[in-house]
Amino acid sequence: MNLERLDLNLLVALRALLEERNVTRAGARIGLSQPAMSAALARLRRHFSDELLVRHGNRYELTPLGTSLRAPVATAYAMLERLFTSRADFNPATERHEFTLLSSDYAIAVFGVELARTLQAAAPGVKLRFRHATSDVVENPESGLSGVDGMFMPHGIISDMPAVELYRDEWVCLVSADNPEVGERVTMGDLARLPWAVYQRTFDAPVNRQLSMLGLDPHVDVSVQSFQLLPALVAGTRRVALIQRRLACLLRDLAPVRALPCPFPAVTLQEALWWHPVHTYDAAHIWLRDTAARVAATLSDLDDLPPLD
Repeated sequence: MNLERLDLNLLVALRALLEERNVTRAGARIGLSQPAMSAALARLRRHFSDELLVRHGNRYELTPLGTSLRAPVATAYAMLERLFTSRADFNPATERHEFTLLSSDYAIAVFGVELARTLQAAAPGVKLRFRHATSDVVENPESGLSGVDGMFMPHGIISDMPAVELYRDEWVCLVSADNPEVGERVTMGDLARLPWAVYQRTFDAPVNRQLSMLGLDPHVDVSVQSFQLLPALVAGTRRVALIQRRLACLLRDLAPVRALPCPFPAVTLQEALWWHPVHTYDAAHIWLRDTAARVAATLSDLDDLPPLD
């Protein structure tokens, strides 16, 4: 395919058609008459050698190819939109802008809260929107990052994308304060014997994959899409969990739990802000990255955090 001969206006039409599933509504959405939208659909059908939309009674339905195109078309549209709204300069005091960042609830609590506070003070017209980082983005970051401004994610999960380093953290073991089966230290035997509470899936974090390499296959009792819920899921139970030390410090008064050192040399967590290369030279994005780096520099060192229980 010769991309130079492709009318990129067809991308706009294709997105509207796939989402509206109606020629008239799609045309009204992007300001085209019904005949003009029908002509665009005809061109798209010739290009893909597929009907894309087929009539069933009084409504249209997507063909299998049309259904499969919805996600990549939305990604391509978002990427082009961000590309052509890039700016050569950015004045945070006067600009109106919205940044979208993917993150777990851990990174929002430990870092995102302070970043949002800093942005409000320095750029009152700037909005910050956090979205949950899904497994699809982790598995295909080049596509997943194209429609957003970045993602908070530690090293060891994604790679081959530009990133700015933020802060270091370490893993600790979380047990109930009244768990009589755990002494002053957690042992490897404890980790093998006790049931676990985990974030999403057992091996979403490099430290859990490290446990697998050590021959330990945790018995997962409960999984949840929130690191901040782990203390509540551990308190008053036999469960054990792995949690980041910075988050454990923030949550230490919310549940009767103990944070103890891991009984193995757990891999250090290095958090970073990752972004798609399309944003590298955008002035607004450069300002966001510089601001994130400055906020990260204000965080306490690991050695200055409160001692473990």
